[in-house]
Amino acid sequence: MGHSQEILVVLVILCGVMGTMIKLNNGGFEDIVIAINPNIPEDKRIIGNIKSMVKKASRYLFSATKQRFYFKSVKVIVPFTWIPRKEYKKPTIETYENADVIIAGSNLKYGDDPYTLQYGTCGVPGQYIHFTPNFLTDDNLITVYGPRGRVFVHEWAHLRWGVFDEYNRDALFYTDGKKKIEATRCSADISGRYVFPTRRRKFRKCWFQRKTQLYNPGCQFVPDKNQNISSSIMYLQSLPFVTQFCDKSNHNIKATNMQNKICNCRSTWEVIMNSPDFMGSLPITSPPPDPTISVMQTQDRVLGLVLDVSETMNEHNRINRLKQAATLFLLQYIETGSWVGITTFQSSAQIKVYLQQIVNDKVRQGLSKFLPTIASGESDICAGINEGIKVQKATFFLRVTGYEIVLLTSGSNITISSCLTDVKNSGSIIHIISLGSSVANELDTLAIMTGGFKFTCSDSLNSNDLIDAFTGISSRSRDITQQTIQLESESEHIDGYRSLEGIVSIDYTVGMNTFFVVTWSENNSPPQIILKDPKGHKYYHGDFVVDTNIKLARLKINGLAK
Repeated sequence: MGHSQEILVVLVILCGVMGTMIKLNNGGFEDIVIAINPNIPEDKRIIGNIKSMVKKASRYLFSATKQRFYFKSVKVIVPFTWIPRKEYKKPTIETYENADVIIAGSNLKYGDDPYTLQYGTCGVPGQYIHFTPNFLTDDNLITVYGPRGRVFVHEWAHLRWGVFDEYNRDALFYTDGKKKIEATRCSADISGRYVFPTRRRKFRKCWFQRKTQLYNPGCQFVPDKNQNISSSIMYLQSLPFVTQFCDKSNHNIKATNMQNKICNCRSTWEVIMNSPDFMGSLPITSPPPDPTISVMQTQDRVLGLVLDVSETMNEHNRINRLKQAATLFLLQYIETGSWVGITTFQSSAQIKVYLQQIVNDKVRQGLSKFLPTIASGESDICAGINEGIKVQKATFFLRVTGYEIVLLTSGSNITISSCLTDVKNSGSIIHIISLGSSVANELDTLAIMTGGFKFTCSDSLNSNDLIDAFTGISSRSRDITQQTIQLESESEHIDGYRSLEGIVSIDYTVGMNTFFVVTWSENNSPPQIILKDPKGHKYYHGDFVVDTNIKLARLKINGLAK
C-alpha cells in the first residue's frame, strides 16, 4: 500500500556568485563600503587609486549637487588572501556581499567599462557599482572614461538616486522632427562634429541613409573641446567642461536614451531633487573636509550555532527539522576554512563543542554529531547567547571582530533586555532563525542592532524555509568562490504511488560541485529517486548518501554538472 508524505528537493551548488549600510549625515555619505574581490591579486596601486578617486569624487559631487552632498567616510575591504598589514583594521559587519562598490574582474559584456547594476525603475537605487582592477590601475583608460573621480560620481548617481545614462551606444543618433540628425546627448547645446573614421586619425563626413533617416553605421559625434556648457554628468563626465547634471532648463527630452525612456523624459537633476536624500538636506555653507578612508581586511569566518532545545521544539517535528537543516549547513553550506562551535539552550545553556576549523569532510561530519535530537524544559535565550559568546572567547588565538551567532529558537516568552549590553560589548553579529508563528518580535532587535539577518520559518511540513534560512546565511567575509548558492528548492505533499517531477537548468558558470538534496517526513526508508542528466545518465536513490535518522539523502556530482 502506498503512503503519502512530504518530499523536499533542494539543489545547491558550490560556486562563486547584497543591503547597504550607507548613512547620510548633514550632507555627508558615511560608511560606504568598497570591497575587492578575493580573486584579485594584491596590488598596492588599487588601494592608493581608490583613495585618490574617492577624494576627488567628493569634491566633484559637492559641486555637481550645488553644495549639498559629499563623501564623508569610506571603508575599503581587501581580501584575506592579501598580505596582512598592521594598518589594516578588522571588519565588523562590513562584507563583500553588502558592498556598495566592488572591485572585480572584467565582465564579458562590459570589459573594463565601469557600470552600476540597476534592476529598478526611475528613482530606485541600484545594487552596486562595479570597477575592474584595470580601470583603477591603467592610466591609459583615463583618456577613455575621464578622471576616475568623475566616473565615480556618474556611477554614484546610478547607485544612489536611480538615474540612467543620457548617451546610448545602440542609438547614437535621432531625428529631431525637423529632419535634422542629432547626436544622442544631454544637453543638446553640446556642439561637435559628425565624422566617420576611415583609417588612423583620418576622417570623412558622415553619409545620410534614406532608409533609416540617420547617418551611416560607424558615424561618430565628437564634441568640441572648448565650449561654455556645464552638463551633463550622465552623458559624458569625461568632458572637462562638464560639471553639472542636466536639469529641467536644459534637458534634452528628444534624445533616445535610457534616462528619457525610464524616467518619462525627466532630467536627472529632477529625479535627484525628488529623492529622500535631497528632501532631507540643505546646502552646505562651507567646503567639506576630505573623506575619511579606512582599509580593512577580511578573515576566516568564525560562527557559533546557538540552538533551542526547549520543549516547544518537540512541536511540529521542529527538532528533527532543525537537525536536517543544520546538518546541511555544516556538511555543505559553511565554507571550508571557517570556524564553527555549537551551543544548545533550554532553561540553561550548554556548550556542545568549542570552535573547530573546517578543513575537511571529517570535521564537518564530526560537528554534525553534536547537533541535538532531544528537546525538553523551558527556554532562556539570554543563557544561550551568553554561552555562545563564550565559545568564541574560549579560543584565545581567535580574537576576531565580526563573530557570528546563528540563533535558532521557537520561544515566545522572550526577555532579551538582560543580555543586550553583553551582546553589544561582544561585537557579535546575531542572525535570527525563528520557528513558528508565536516567536516574540523582540528578537528583531538583536538582528537589527548587530547587523544580522532575520528569518521566520513556518511549521508547515511541506515548507522549505528552514533549510532556505540556513542557505540565506551566506558568507560574510571569505572567498565568494567557496560559497554555496541554492538554485532550486521545491516541496510537495505526495500521495502514495505518485511522484514529484521537475527540470533543473544549470548554467555552465555555476555547475561546479553540485549537490542534490532530498528530505522526507515519513517512513524510515527514502522515497524512490531517479535523476537523469542531459546525456541520459541516471542516478538512483542508491547513489545518494542516506541518513534515515534525519530523513535526508544527498548526491554530490563531482566536477561540472551539466
